[in-house]
Amino acid sequence: MTNVSLVTTFILMGIPHAPALDTPLFGIFLVIYVLTVVGNLLILLVISVDSHLHTPMYYFLTNLSFIDMWFSTVTVPKMLMTLVSPGGKAISFHSCMAQLYAFHFLGSTECFLYTVMSYDRYLAISYPLRYTSMMSGRRCALLATTTWLTGSVHSAFQTMLTFRLPYCGSNQIQHYFCDAPPILKLACADTSANEIVVFVNIGVVTSGCFFLIVLSYVSIICFILKIRTSEGRHRAFQTCASHCVVVLCFFGPGAFIYLRPGSKDAVDGVVAVFYTVLTPLLNPVVYTLRNKEVKKALLKVKNESVFLRSK
Repeated sequence: MTNVSLVTTFILMGIPHAPALDTPLFGIFLVIYVLTVVGNLLILLVISVDSHLHTPMYYFLTNLSFIDMWFSTVTVPKMLMTLVSPGGKAISFHSCMAQLYAFHFLGSTECFLYTVMSYDRYLAISYPLRYTSMMSGRRCALLATTTWLTGSVHSAFQTMLTFRLPYCGSNQIQHYFCDAPPILKLACADTSANEIVVFVNIGVVTSGCFFLIVLSYVSIICFILKIRTSEGRHRAFQTCASHCVVVLCFFGPGAFIYLRPGSKDAVDGVVAVFYTVLTPLLNPVVYTLRNKEVKKALLKVKNESVFLRSK
């Protein structure tokens, strides 16, 4: 079927809330967005200038920071526009298509990247002596490239499925960004097949990645329990704690929205805030506040900047 659509513009209805909350919500989300962008940029800067952080773990962290920065940028600025201007709710058909593609591209890439990062932690803890050779620079680059390419293909498939349908009725999307479930509700055709494919497609990817992550961490925990000293066990657990926190915050809300029967627009909109707005902020917060190496690197960068200004 070719994409013959009478709808040229969609209207994003935004997050369900009382009109009186427009300004407070705008301020809150603006602050979160600025902190997210600045925080992730800071991580990218620190890792790039500190040679001690040029390791596989931080290589993948730079990829995660880059994704989170743009993942937030894909949705939050448009959401802010819907809060301050009635005209800001409008989004063209092709812009909506681009937003959906970018959202699923970055989201699925992040999903694959979390899986790779869990595998990296498994190798680092289980095979410390062979870790450097097992996770060479070439292998890290190959794994990272694979996550980006796979995410791109997955998103293209998702976008094609959604926008191959005709849209000729209501143009009001009950969400604050263009996502497949609320858009499919506006199609002038039977969407049951699409909904099943979307459910299976996202379900297989999400469940598969989450299963591999759980498997990696079960193996890690089994290895940690064999460590004789409590200090060694504590250090190993601390290494993985940050990753686990971010993973749960990312997969939990996503699974709630995409892997359950039925859909409640108001609930989905609120839950989506967690993984589109809050999770990208968690990356710089969790990884910098809980990681001694990053905090040392931040302090070093700060001291060097103060020294340069004093000269």
